[in-house]
Amino acid sequence: MPRQLFDYDPPDRFVAGTIGVPGSRSFYLQARAGDRVTTVALEKQQVAALAERVEELLDEVVRRTGGATAVPAVAPAELEDNAPLDLPVVEEFRVGTMALKWDADTEELVVEAQEAAEDESELEDVDDDDEEGPDLLRVHLSGAAGRAFAKRALALVSAGRPPCPFCGLPLDPEGHVCPRANGYRR
Repeated sequence: MPRQLFDYDPPDRFVAGTIGVPGSRSFYLQARAGDRVTTVALEKQQVAALAERVEELLDEVVRRTGGATAVPAVAPAELEDNAPLDLPVVEEFRVGTMALKWDADTEELVVEAQEAAEDESELEDVDDDDEEGPDLLRVHLSGAAGRAFAKRALALVSAGRPPCPFCGLPLDPEGHVCPRANGYRR
């Protein structure tokens, strides 16, 4: 099957979102431009890592430029997006590898999410012109949009099940067998 490249430069919307209840949520990245919507599935840890790395990269851009850049220190309130994912959610692929870069010429953050590959040799030396290889979602964001994405994604990750005050493991609604309480339910 030929490789698909989903390129959004820039998107109307780029968000992380979930479907399901805490404890059994599915995590997605979703990009939209006009009527075109691309949704990819990933793990909670990947969402957290992506959001943290976006924040770190943008902080580094601000530091290196001495503040002489279009990247705000915090997410602008007007870019806040708390709306649910666009429906229907149709998963294009499951994310394996992610990459970030800052394009200094255009002052844009570029987020890439590549399909998980069964064979590691598929990941070597794949460029945009190759017709074979894993699918790729590429999104170009302004610094402000990157901050807004990271803020929403971090809030999404932390909105799961509350941690046990004793062991830190997630608490289930029906109870929790805490290793620190020697296996007794609290």
